[in-house]
Formats: sequence, C-alpha cells, structure tokens
Amino acid sequence: MISLFIFFAILGVLIIVHELGHFIMSKRLGVRVEKFSLGFGPRLIYRKNRGTEYSICAIPLGGYVKLAGDTYDEFKGNPDEYLAQAPGKRFKIIFFGPLLNYILGFLCFWLIFFAGYPTLTTKVGGLVEGYGAKKAGIEAGDRIIAVDGKKVTYWEELQEAIREKAHSGTVRISFIRNNEEKNLEIKIRENSFEDILGQKRTAGMIGVMPSDEILKVRHGPVKSFLLALNKTYDLTVMTYKALWRMITGRLSMRESVTGPLGIFYITSQAAGMGMIAVIHLVALLSVSLCIFNLLPLPVLDGGHILFLAIEKIRGRSLGEKAERVIVHIGLSLIITLAVLVSLNDLVKFGYVEKVIGFFK
Repeated sequence: MISLFIFFAILGVLIIVHELGHFIMSKRLGVRVEKFSLGFGPRLIYRKNRGTEYSICAIPLGGYVKLAGDTYDEFKGNPDEYLAQAPGKRFKIIFFGPLLNYILGFLCFWLIFFAGYPTLTTKVGGLVEGYGAKKAGIEAGDRIIAVDGKKVTYWEELQEAIREKAHSGTVRISFIRNNEEKNLEIKIRENSFEDILGQKRTAGMIGVMPSDEILKVRHGPVKSFLLALNKTYDLTVMTYKALWRMITGRLSMRESVTGPLGIFYITSQAAGMGMIAVIHLVALLSVSLCIFNLLPLPVLDGGHILFLAIEKIRGRSLGEKAERVIVHIGLSLIITLAVLVSLNDLVKFGYVEKVIGFFK
C-alpha cells in the first residue's frame, strides 16, 4: 500500500510540475488559462480568480491546464487565446512544461549530492575464483586503500582505478588487514561485457566483490551543483544514445523500455531503500519525461513543436484537418506502444507468474 501511494505521489508530482510549466508561461505571455486542476474527476474544491478556475479533484493523478482557444473548434480570434499567438510564443508555452521537468530532475540530483547518498566502501566482501586477487592472497575483510598509490575510499573509485590500469597487466594494491598496511601485485584480467546501451566493452577486473559496508557521502552546495549538472548531462546523453540505438535496431526496445507497471515495480524497490532512493527515482523519471515529451511525435509536446516549426517555415499551419489526422495516427501509435510495453512489463517483472500462482 505504501509503494502504491509513493507511485501515485511521484506520478502526480511529475505531471503537476509539467503542467505548471505550461501554466506559468501562458500567464506570462498573456494567454488566458481557463482551468488549472490538481487531479482529475469530480471537483472537491474549486475557486475562480481572474478568469482562471483553480480546482482540486478526487483522483490525485497529476493535473491539467486548459488554455482559452487552444483548439480550432473553440478558437474565436480573441488576442488572449492560445491560437492567436505567434508560433514563437506558442513554442514557449509548450516547451516550458518539459523544461520544468528537466529542472526538477536537476534539483533532485543536487539535493541528493548535498543531503548525502549511500555508497559502498572498499572493504572486500568476497573473491572470485580464477582471478588475480584470490591468487595473490587478498582475503575477505581486507580494506583496499590505494591502487598504484592512488587513494581510494569508495567502491566506485576502486573500480575506476582498476579500469584505468586495465592495459598495464598488473596493479599494486595497498590494503589494511588486522590494522596493518600491506601491498600486493595483482594480475588484471580483461573481460568483455555489454553495457546498458548494448555496446560491447572491455574492463579490467581483479576478482573482488564488495561487502555490505556503506558510507554516506555528502558534498558542499557548489560541488553538489556541479555534480548534479554533470549527472543530468550524462543522463541526457545516455538517453538520446539509447533512443537512437533503439531506432536503428541496435538496442532491444523490449528490454529497454518500461511502462507504468515497470515503474511501479521499480518504485516498490526504491521505497524499501529509503527517501534518497525515491528522490533519485524522481530525478531519473523527471529528466526522462522531459526527453520523451520532446520527441517529434503527434500528441506529445514535441509533436506540437514540430507543427509549429512547419507553420513557421510555410508561413501558415497545416490546417485543422491535416493536423487532426496526424494526431489521430500518432495517438493510435502511442496507445499501441503503451499496450505492448505494459504486456512486456507483465512478463518482465513477474506479474504473470504472481497471477498464476495466486490461482493455484
């Protein structure tokens, strides 16, 4: 039940922030906002102020913004209507929704780095047979403190240091055992693997596994800001690379795309790991939502931006009928994709087995 509440809360925050972006820019550009709703369904509380109806509805799944004259059927030619605005202004209104999602993701990363996040230490929890560490004499419980003289405190630093030395063949490991510092020359083995984008990589390994010892890492506000910028940038680049590889068939969409059921499963796992894990999930989803929404597909914000670009180039819009047909085709494709992704999630995350087990 807690996981379900957190799942709906996350979706609600992401959608509200998105709609708030459209709302803020519309107000700023003088476009009349008829409705701004938190949630859907029957209204619980509502109030009208300066031509805008603000409401809180019974179903707390995000919200929506209704702009005056945002469809051809409703457009009357008034200067405060959406369709009366120049393409540049309409672009700002559309773009500011995804942009706020992107900013939310960055702020969440900043908070994580500033508040502190758990990370594994360099204490050895186990060894892999046939690798250099066990052959050289490393034991479970040893705490690695340096790689070729380079100090390491966290497991991620240890992995990176060994990767940098992969082509050297051997590496000098300094470690603490029984309060005594020791040094060993360890042979590195290069292993091939597929990364998250399905690309073949090689990495040097010495065959050590981490223990469950964890430290909380915190940074100052300035460094946290810079780390958050770097994290957001890396996530953006990786997401676009993944999308391109899926489009070109080099990355399986079935294995890479997750729908609401998959997000609920991931949320359940994050909820059990604490608030920082939940905030991290919000950051990932918020940045991903921005990127997905800006894809040039009808129905999505990116599709509307594409229509505006065509209008700007042609000097006039495609027309109501043409846009309506394209939107209907795009909506059909989105619904089909959503159904396929949901069916895949049922299998991938074990929901089918749980249902079958329930009736046995």
